[in-house]
Order: sequence, then C-alpha cells, then structure tokens
Amino acid sequence: MPDRLPTGTPHARTGGLPGREQLRAFIENATGRIGKREISREFGLGPEHRQALRQMLREMALDGTLAPAGARRFRVSDRLPESMVVQVTGTDADGDPVARPVQWDGEGPAPVVFMHPELRGRAALAPGERVVARLRRTGPGRYEGRTLRRLTDAPMQVVGLFRTLAADDPAASTPARFRPAGRLTPADRRAKAEWIIPQGEDAGTPDNEIVIATPLPRSGPGLHPARIIERLGPQGDARTISMVALAMLGIPHVFPTGALAQAEAARAVTPAGRTDLRDMPLVTIDGADARDFDDAIYAEPDGDGFRVTVAIADVAWYVRPDSALDREARLRGNSVYFPDRVIPMLPEALSNGWCSLRPGEERGCLFVTMDVAADGGVANARFGRGIMRSAARLTYEQVQDARDGMPDAAIAALPAGLLDSLFGAWRCLSSARARRGTLDLDLPEQMVRLDDHGQITTITPRIRLDSHRVVEECMIAANVAAARCLEGRHLPCLYRIHAPPTPERLEGLRRTLDTMGLKLPPVGSLRAADLDRILQEVRGTDQAALVNELILRAQNQAEYSPDPVGHFGLSLAAYSHFTSPIRRYADLLTHRALLVATGLEPGPAPDHAVLEETGAAITRTERRAAQAERETLERYAATWLQARVGTVMDAHVSSLSRFGIFTVLDATGTSALLPMSALPEDQWHHDEKTQTLYGRDKTMAFRPGQALRVRIEEACAIRGTVLLALPDALPPRRRQRA
Repeated sequence: MPDRLPTGTPHARTGGLPGREQLRAFIENATGRIGKREISREFGLGPEHRQALRQMLREMALDGTLAPAGARRFRVSDRLPESMVVQVTGTDADGDPVARPVQWDGEGPAPVVFMHPELRGRAALAPGERVVARLRRTGPGRYEGRTLRRLTDAPMQVVGLFRTLAADDPAASTPARFRPAGRLTPADRRAKAEWIIPQGEDAGTPDNEIVIATPLPRSGPGLHPARIIERLGPQGDARTISMVALAMLGIPHVFPTGALAQAEAARAVTPAGRTDLRDMPLVTIDGADARDFDDAIYAEPDGDGFRVTVAIADVAWYVRPDSALDREARLRGNSVYFPDRVIPMLPEALSNGWCSLRPGEERGCLFVTMDVAADGGVANARFGRGIMRSAARLTYEQVQDARDGMPDAAIAALPAGLLDSLFGAWRCLSSARARRGTLDLDLPEQMVRLDDHGQITTITPRIRLDSHRVVEECMIAANVAAARCLEGRHLPCLYRIHAPPTPERLEGLRRTLDTMGLKLPPVGSLRAADLDRILQEVRGTDQAALVNELILRAQNQAEYSPDPVGHFGLSLAAYSHFTSPIRRYADLLTHRALLVATGLEPGPAPDHAVLEETGAAITRTERRAAQAERETLERYAATWLQARVGTVMDAHVSSLSRFGIFTVLDATGTSALLPMSALPEDQWHHDEKTQTLYGRDKTMAFRPGQALRVRIEEACAIRGTVLLALPDALPPRRRQRA
C-alpha cells in the first residue's frame, strides 16, 4: 500500500531527484515541517540520492528559498510555521504582549507576533518570557499568536534605565503609599511600554542608573511593575554600555569553576614530538590594543616565489574534547569585543597566557608551510605540530611605517628582508585573488576611544592598511590549505561558507545602483567580480561608503557547515577557519581534525551530524556577538551625541522607507533616522523604481547616497537611537499654503 502523502501534496512519486521548484511546491503545500525522510518518501528517492538531496536543501536554505524549522526540517521561508517558540519583547499601546521568533534567519527584521491575552486566571505574559505559540499570519511580517505552552516558569530579565519619579510625573500626585519609586525605560528599542518600579523594589538605586529588573505581577490595567535585581552602573559612565548588550543577549561572561581550574592548571609545552621552530623569526602582527596573539607569520624567498609559514596557537593541546573548558568554549562560540573590554572564549590564563604567542616565550603551535608561486598559486602545504618563539609583537601601524621607510627599533632588530618577503608574498597572493574575482568590501570599523574615567573621547574609523592585507592574505591561504588537507584525506570539515546573494536581493541592488549611474550585468550572470568592479569604480568618491553598505546588505550571511557550498565573497570552493582558535570554536575543531588527519593525534574522524549541529550552534553565537558589538557601538555613538544635540553634522542617505529617511552620520559611522514628521509639510512620494523620495513640486528630493546636512534632534543612549532634523528646512508640518 503506498505511503500516505502529506495533506495538500500535488505530486506523485517520480523516482528521481526533484527540481528546485518542484521541491519548493511540495514543501509549501505540505502540512507541517518537512525533512529529508518525507521528501524521499514523496519522490521515491533511495540512498544514492542522499548526498545530492542534502546539498539541494542546503543551497535552497542558503539562498533564502527555504528556512530551517527545527532539527533537519524545512519550511518555505516567507512564512513562519503554524507553531513555534517566540519570546515576548514588550507590549503594544493597549498593553497586550508583543513577541518575535526566537529563531529567525530570514531576510530583514523578524516578524512581529501580537499575542492574545492569556486565559482568565493565568498571569499575563511579561517581556522576556518564551512560549510555544500557535501563529496566524495577518499581513506581511505580522502574525497573531496564542499561547500553547509556556517555557519559562519565571519571566526573564528587563534591562533598562531607571529614573526616579520627577515632580511633574503624573504618578507623583498619587497617594504616597501607591506612589512608585521611579520608571524604567527598556533598552530594547522594540519595547513600547515603560515599567514602573514600586516603592521598596528599587534596591536603593539612584537616578539615571542602568539596571536589570524582573517583572512583578500586574497590579492594575496598563501597569507593568518590576523589581530591580542588579545595578550595572550609571548611564554617564561609558563603561556600563557594554554590560547592557551582555545582559540583554544573555552572553555568558563568568567562567564556571571547572573551566577556570583547568586553565589555571595549564603549563608550558615541551619540545618532545614537536617540530622545532624556535629559530624561525616568526612575528605576530595585530592591532595596538590586541591582548591575545594567536597567529604568527614568516616568509622567505623561494625561487620566483616565497615559502610562507603560518603558525597558530596550539589551543587543542590545552582544550580537550568534552572537558569543562571545551564545553564552555562551545557554549560561548567565540570571543566578543567591546571598546572597554573583551569577553573571551577561553579563560585569561589561556587566552592571554599559554595560548598567546608572546614575543620571546616558548609556545606550542600548529603550523602550515606553503610554497607561494609568483602567480599566487599555493602548493606543497605541509601541516605540523611545533614549538616556536615569536621574534616580535608588531602592530599594523608599525609594519606600515616600516614599509613606508620609517622603521623603528623593533623592526630594525628583525632579520634583514623579513618584511620585504612578507609584502612580496602578499603581492603574489593578491594577484591570484584578483584573477579569482573576489569581493573586497571596504567597510571601516569604527573605533571608540575612552579616557581613564570611562568617557568617550573620539569615535573614528579604523584605517585599513596594506599591512592588514598582508596578514589577511596569509590567513586566507592557510585556511584554504586546511580545508584542502581535510578534503584530500576524505575527512568531514567544518567549512566557512558564504552562499551567493538571492536573485531578489541582487535585483534590488541592481535597481538601486542604476539610480546612481552604476551598471550591473543581468542577475543570472552576475559574479563576485562584477560587484567588486563597482566597488573599484566608486573607490575614493563620495559614493564609496554607501555602495559598500548596499553591497554588504545584499549578501547572505556567512556561516559554518560541513557541506562544501563554497565562499562567494572570496570565490573559493573550499574554505575553513584555522587561524584563530583562541577566539573561535570553529578553528579549534579544524585543529582537532587536522591532528587526526596528519596522524599527530589518535582519534575518530569528525562526525558529519555532530559538525552540522555544532556549526549551526556557533553560527548563532557568532551572530549574537556581532549584534552585541553593533548595538554597543550604536549606544556609544548615541551617548557621544547626547552632548551634541542641536549640532549640525554631515551625513548621507543610506535608505528610504515609508516612515523616514535612514542616514549614516559621517562623524560616527552609525545610523540615524530623519523621520517623515521632521520633513517640511508636503505630499511626499516614494518612487521604488528610482529609489527617490520627493515632494509634490519636486523641488526637494532624497535618494540613496545623497549628502545631507542634518541637526541632531534627539539621542537616546540606552536604546542607541538618534533622531535628526533638517537645519535649513521650513518648520516641519507648518508650511503655510498659498
């Protein structure tokens, strides 16, 4: 008797691998979540189709056609499933809870879920709570939700700014025994409602303090009471800002006792069983503020090319599989970097101690030696386990100055020609990169400098130098060599993958660039080299920053996977992460696989299913870290701008929407909103085809890339939001009609 097909399935058995559209139609019309088993049953697939089906599903998930829906299950990506886990983020104007999906990897912001009130007799949902909700789509990006099951016995925490009750606050006129101690403004910009802090629940917190609170049962309609449980610090101290992201995103920052004990028990490696590299003048090149040094490089001439050695800290020697250190490192996934602190993946005894390649100190390492030809081809990559002694700790600026003819004493003490060989190897590798046609985005990282009192002194772009590119190309070559080594030995590998942009994103990008006079080929034939050509065309112009942002936004996010999808941005078929095991768990897994592959350590081959699960987990932690770093930078910028409200600054338009104009401030490199309400009163029209916002008489228009002079109208440090106005425009919404 034939297997029963899922409800709504329009297909019959085919006995062969389906096409993408056929597979999408099946998943879209089937009830519930669909996995490889259901697909194989529907289309009559056998074991011989398993690898091809896995690859097709992976590609469709990467290009946005499908979205994950649980363990190895999929759904069509433009809709949420019938039920899923959501987290309450705040309340709407009526006091009803608003939520968002806990897992969201789709394009753009996560959909909003408006939750129905709880049944009579059950406590209302509070911000931070997670529930399994039944969902019903009510419009693009909007859903109604009903609670099926609560997953949290107690509400999670609310992070925000506490303000004592002001004299003109309406609550100040209530009887003393009902009068709250103050109000709490949530740091989450999606939360609409404020919280009140009842008398006796403020933990003695002074005015203008950033705190963590836990919700209390409601005492009346529209009231959201909470109890302060932890004080993070005064809002005026910029060092408090990074603590907001840690608390809001649940980033672990306290190591368990077992992990600390293992790190403290670590000792130096011995030369036994290791290749002796102590006489090789390997050097580390990092930022001036770096504290952990996990990669060192050396190059020497070899015929028409160079022999390059990349040595990486031997973290696998200290962090053994399934140890307390390993479990904590996997949980964290990566280090998180803030202007005032680092939340490391490994305890300081390792990250800044035994695993840091300090100059003049013996350290264990994994290394790869590669022959780089004059045309940039890499051959004869040989991996080994060594012991080394870094010859110098150099900075990017130091190396660049030496390259520009201004060496200091530390550079002068190095063997003659060392930097020349490194720059020579970079030129060779760069020529191969140019032939591949890679995407070389120029997105300067914003650098926040603080004084000794935690006050922001400057926010400036971190300049990218040729010395950065030297290190970058050496690391890319080593990462490719690691992936090829594991592939050559037929061992599973955790690849760093970057799928091509979806056709929809590319078409939107093409239309926007067209309005700027920049032409892309048709979407179907577009390659990374075509995007890079546009970047080269605008380099050094006023359009450069915006075009880099637009191309970045069109990209899929990179992730970790055991399936070799390839890396679109680097135009590489196989790419792994090998060079930063102190701060990335993926690199540690690559080290362990290489040790098994080269016979340096016994052990089973990596398991594909385990790598798949781990890759998904550390991709999530990486995105969490990126979100924390981005939001923290926005809060730092808003804090700096609070003292500059009313100041006129330069900006450029980054995008247009129905509720305002998004800009990037040149002074801080961060986003700010020019709301529609701040524009002169007019009938404003948004032309999506030309990406233009213009008034009725078209004398005033806005388009992406346009330079603006704007006035800082409002800056909210706790939420990291900045509102703008036009300094020379007519008063908003007040223009007199003839």
